[in-house]
Amino acid sequence: MPHVQVSIGGRFFDVACQPGEESYLQAAAAVLDEEASLLVEQIGRMPESRMLLMAGLMLADKTAGSGDNTAALNARIAELEAENAALKAREPQTVTVEVPVPTLPEGLESTLAALADRAEKLAEEVEEKATA
Repeated sequence: MPHVQVSIGGRFFDVACQPGEESYLQAAAAVLDEEASLLVEQIGRMPESRMLLMAGLMLADKTAGSGDNTAALNARIAELEAENAALKAREPQTVTVEVPVPTLPEGLESTLAALADRAEKLAEEVEEKATA
């Protein structure tokens, strides 16, 4: 059975684990060490058993809080999935939009045609004068 030396709160411990679990043990010890180091910084040196107890309680508190958050998030996910399913089950609604066809004011078409004729005549006159 492998033994791993871990440091928690500035103290070293030899811990046995199953083969292949060494990296998991080191990762868990690093988390515990972080909590224990905070305690040592805040309170100062204390008995080993008290340091480990307090660090363990702090981690347990964080874990409990995470569990509450996870439960709330899972409930919200379930709500959103139900809402999504309800939206997908709805019949697609067809929206009809009527756009009015623009109409020209009365007499505008003939006025524009007369202006176009006049512009063409003026262009012809300018051309004649330019070539003369």
